[in-house]
Amino acid sequence: MTAGPAARWGRLPGLVAVAVGLALLATGCSRAAARSAGPSTLGGYYAQRLDWQPCDNGFQCARLLVPLDYGRPDGRRFSLPVIKLPASQESRRIGALVINPGGPGGSGVQYALGARGEFPAVVLARFDIVGFDPRGVGGSEPALNCMTGPQLDKYFATDDAPANAAQLADVIAASKLYAARCEQNSAALLPYVGTQNAARDMDVLRAALGEPRLSYLGKSYGTFLGAWYAQLFPGRVRALVLDGAVDPGTPSLQDDMTQAEGFQIAFRSFAAWCLASAGCPLGSGGSGGSAGSVDAAVTKVDSLVARASTVPLANRLGDGQVADGAMLLTGVAAALYSKSSWPDLKTGLTSAFAGDGTVLVELANLLTERNPNGIYTNLADADTSISCLDRPWPRSLAAWQRAASAASLGEPDLRLLAGPVLPAAPDTGRGRAARPRRRDAARPGHALPVGAGAGGRPVFRRAAGLERGRSYCLRRGQRLRGHDRERLPDQPVRSAQRDRVPVIPYRLRSKRIGESAGRGPGPVGGRLVLFCR
Repeated sequence: MTAGPAARWGRLPGLVAVAVGLALLATGCSRAAARSAGPSTLGGYYAQRLDWQPCDNGFQCARLLVPLDYGRPDGRRFSLPVIKLPASQESRRIGALVINPGGPGGSGVQYALGARGEFPAVVLARFDIVGFDPRGVGGSEPALNCMTGPQLDKYFATDDAPANAAQLADVIAASKLYAARCEQNSAALLPYVGTQNAARDMDVLRAALGEPRLSYLGKSYGTFLGAWYAQLFPGRVRALVLDGAVDPGTPSLQDDMTQAEGFQIAFRSFAAWCLASAGCPLGSGGSGGSAGSVDAAVTKVDSLVARASTVPLANRLGDGQVADGAMLLTGVAAALYSKSSWPDLKTGLTSAFAGDGTVLVELANLLTERNPNGIYTNLADADTSISCLDRPWPRSLAAWQRAASAASLGEPDLRLLAGPVLPAAPDTGRGRAARPRRRDAARPGHALPVGAGAGGRPVFRRAAGLERGRSYCLRRGQRLRGHDRERLPDQPVRSAQRDRVPVIPYRLRSKRIGESAGRGPGPVGGRLVLFCR
């Protein structure tokens, strides 16, 4: 795993009660499955049409069949749940907008179920919002399965910042156990759950939806999925919005360090906000958010975490979870994806300094998708399996130790948010990591990646500072313009860059970078509306 086993995922789930309700809706998708023999050729998969069935609250559900191995379409297959919220104004409908919330391991079905609160009315009017669970994820049949609930409880409680040889041995043992359980329970799936295959599945979905070209919104890890689609099917792209874009060329460890830096920036932004408010547990109210006071706040929380690693805090949930340092840091990370969670983090830290870690445990459970009954979704298992397949990872302990040492240099930081630790990499013995390449092809379709790199370092070409609340439209052969037709600065000027590159690497410059946590949702900086023709 990486810097904080629970800190990788690209979204913060909703309240558990809401999630349970959404899960009930998603169950309708599985009932809509057609239990036929299924296609045996690639053409057969592309020819299928979705059998939409009502699944409550105006949504429609279906199942999509895709081959386990695209090299053997007559072999085993995945059945993927698909859900659709039809466009509210059929006369103005443009088509389907396929969405992915991040991860890897995030459920597109669950994300789509919240579409009415996630998307502006103009998008809901003109697009069918379509979500699907990628292969091996969520309601996929079959789905990845590595660890049981109690095993994950123990794994997440492992101190990922070992201070001595014994603690390091615990981290290594936990990582090896995770890898062994993935191999034991999901060996047949592991070679085939990579993002490259998920992008192929998305093209089968596009065809099943009756769309000649794909309109897609991907957040966080979903941008990596979108980049793979553009790489494999550049002529079938209508429009891609890649929000909080992940650089496909970043090596695995550097990617984790970038994410860790994002969490660090986000925490310092939270600390500055807290210190300027009354009742802040990090210092006296009104002390301000100067660099010195923020450094002191970081040190104070780090000391709390260190103490909890030795003497865990109270957990009033009564579920057996230990409110140790690792759990507290997962809770802190959970609240750093959005400013809307900062009051909860403030409350949680206030209680934690008083010896009660319950609120931070609850926040951690939201991030790891642990239900009150102790059962987890397969988010962690999917994240680990897909991430290990997508990019090459070091096999030597020394490489991880060097990366952790490099990440810990500089300003005061929270230990688990400072850099990588150890992977739990299931070794399938098959397949190899691959990445989308840059390509210059005269093809239709465009993409707009938005999001800020951690630490202010550009991941993509410097581009327009998009104003919050505006909508932007990308048209073939035209420069990016706002809807009031103003030209945006810092755009490519060569014709080849405007017309020939299907994925245009824009980067959002935002003063709200503190809201970004690496692969997390990050600062949007503008509401992006896809109604380009």
